[in-house]
Amino acid sequence: PWVCAAAVLAGASMAGLPPLAGFVGKEAALEALLHEPIVLAGVVAGSALTAAYTLRFLWGAFAAKPGVAERPVHLVPAAMFGPPALLAVLGLVLAPLAPWFGTWYGGGHLALWSGHVAPLLLSAAALAVGVALFLAREPVARAGAALHVYDTGQLFWAFIRRLDRFAIQITGLIQRGSVPDYLVLTLLATVGVGVFSLVYGGGAPRLDVPVTGWQRTEQPVVAVLTIAAAVLALFARAYVFLAVVVGFTGYGTALLFLAHGSPDLALTQFLAETVSLVVFALVLRRLPIEPVKGRLAMPFRAAIGLAVGVMATGAAMLAMAARTTEPVGALMEAAAEQAGIRNVVSALIVDIRAWDTMGESTVLVVLTLGVTSLVFLRRRSYRIEPGEHPPTERTHWLAATLPPGQRVIAFEVAARLTFHTVLVLSVFLLFIGHSMVGGGFAGGIVAGLAIMVRYLAGGRNELATAVPVHAGVLMGVGLTLSAGTALAGLLFGRAALDMLVADVTVPVIGHVHLSTGLLFDLGVYVSVVGMVQDILRGLGAELDRQIDAEERS
Repeated sequence: PWVCAAAVLAGASMAGLPPLAGFVGKEAALEALLHEPIVLAGVVAGSALTAAYTLRFLWGAFAAKPGVAERPVHLVPAAMFGPPALLAVLGLVLAPLAPWFGTWYGGGHLALWSGHVAPLLLSAAALAVGVALFLAREPVARAGAALHVYDTGQLFWAFIRRLDRFAIQITGLIQRGSVPDYLVLTLLATVGVGVFSLVYGGGAPRLDVPVTGWQRTEQPVVAVLTIAAAVLALFARAYVFLAVVVGFTGYGTALLFLAHGSPDLALTQFLAETVSLVVFALVLRRLPIEPVKGRLAMPFRAAIGLAVGVMATGAAMLAMAARTTEPVGALMEAAAEQAGIRNVVSALIVDIRAWDTMGESTVLVVLTLGVTSLVFLRRRSYRIEPGEHPPTERTHWLAATLPPGQRVIAFEVAARLTFHTVLVLSVFLLFIGHSMVGGGFAGGIVAGLAIMVRYLAGGRNELATAVPVHAGVLMGVGLTLSAGTALAGLLFGRAALDMLVADVTVPVIGHVHLSTGLLFDLGVYVSVVGMVQDILRGLGAELDRQIDAEERS
């Protein structure tokens, strides 16, 4: 009987019977559409059909039918019955509070009785038609069967099958399992989009952008060295040398950011390049010493690279030349002050462009999970496997978990001395990001580098015991913190991800400035730590296990 009662309450609200929340919503919709007769007729017809199939459902599920034996009733688990029952009861309880909800959410008008007779008459007419359709369900069913020509289900699945075949053909044509081919297609598509925009963009582009040489002496020096490293990468004959010169281009870019007065970008670029270089070194263990010679000729590849470079530079210049209003840079300082942040870059990341930051964090998490999942061709294991030898005494970390031939005593000593200090530095960068250079992303990478040093010094068993938390849990908690910050503004009647600021006085500590932006940054921090840990699990510990298994076999 309780399941029946919950179903009747929910069905009555869906059919628009008073005094339920569904009736309030339907009355508001009908009142708003009184001057749109076509749309109003469609809504009334839909409401009538809703009432009809709701009655049909309740009759079919719970009514006794002549000639049909009663089926045994099973007790429904509370976990299954509770949520729909709660929602059904809320539909009855919240309906009288509709005027208060309407005022709370932007001054809308919601009420059990709107004061207009027309919506009430339309609701009554829809219910009457619905009851009539239910009572005449057998003739209606026969009429529907007579008018039935095509089975929409069969049409849908036929369309899906043809779409699958088309997708398989396109996939077989484009995705041949060659990373160089994918890269060439991506670059050619980039050039193609640029050429299409030039041809059909409506007139010749304006490129009258003032170009200056340099403001500081070190800028041209760093630029020349970075370009030289990029050119050397074209002629690299070993992956190790290629990794070094490509890494040098990244560090050179960080120095250029610093020379242009952007220490936040420089720090982030430097840390990200360091992680990339270590990951590249881990992957090199499964690659041949020399790069495989590509099928495409060097002049063709150079032409593609040059075209992409010209296109990217031209797009940047075109975007700068297309400016028609004053830059918003002058307003950034005021926006940061309004958000309670003294660092303009942090204000951009956690307040002004918070949606972009949350989206980018989500993309990075998904990419990390995808890449590491390709490495784990078996069930992911985050524990020390049987047959392996964990450190025997866990009061000491970095106990000899590596074979003697792979141990570097000096590096182990350095790891012991720097691990905790680097972790403290990462937390420091997290907290000072709102006032100085730092932030959640930079702090998370620094913490990840500390874990990386510990793995390099102690091996995969040391990594398993040092970070016992599942990387997926860390990434999930980080995304939850970042996304949950969006709700803080909504709870106080403000926009999503609108940062809340409070100044409080704490005994002993004194004046403390609090902001929900710190929680957002903390979510980014935890997500980045989880990403680095997952990369180490997949491209480090898992490759170690595969290499050891191959050597034993």
